[in-house]
Formats: sequence, C-alpha cells, structure tokens
Amino acid sequence: MLNRWYRQILNHPTYRWILIVGTLVYFLSPIDLSPDFIPLLGQVDDAVLMTLLVSGLFQMISDRVRPPEPASPSESEPDAAEVAQAIDVDAVSID
Repeated sequence: MLNRWYRQILNHPTYRWILIVGTLVYFLSPIDLSPDFIPLLGQVDDAVLMTLLVSGLFQMISDRVRPPEPASPSESEPDAAEVAQAIDVDAVSID
C-alpha cells in the first residue's frame, strides 16, 4: 500500500521533486519516526524510504528509456473471423 502510494506520487509531475527532496531531507535529518540511535529499528525507516525512492526512480527511468511495444495482436487472442467460426454451431435438441 505504501509502495503504490509512493509510486503514484513519484509519477505525478507536480509532486515528483517535492517527494524526492523530502525523502532525501528525511534520510539526512537526525529527526526520524524511529531514532537512529536505536541499533536496528533506527535504520529501518530510512532503509525503507530509500528503497522506495531508488526503486521508483529506476522504474520511472526504465519506462522512459524502453521503446514502446508495437501494437500487434497477440497469438492468444483470436481475431473476429476465428471467433465467428468457433461460435457457429448446429444445435440439436434432445427430447
């Protein structure tokens, strides 16, 4: 849920830079939800946010770099003629 929300905001052009700068400020700030002087718990929130930021940025960059796929019908989807032939049956009633 947090990942989906974070990526939606990251993909929104108006709020993208606010989110990136806010994440970096939170990461560098000594004020956290869980203080950094607690051995393991202090680094968990920073690691989660940095993971979300890096994975979201890589996904956004790869979506822009990847060439668009051609709009060709897939082999699993039959065309209209095949569907019409498959539906055309002789019905027989049994009394």
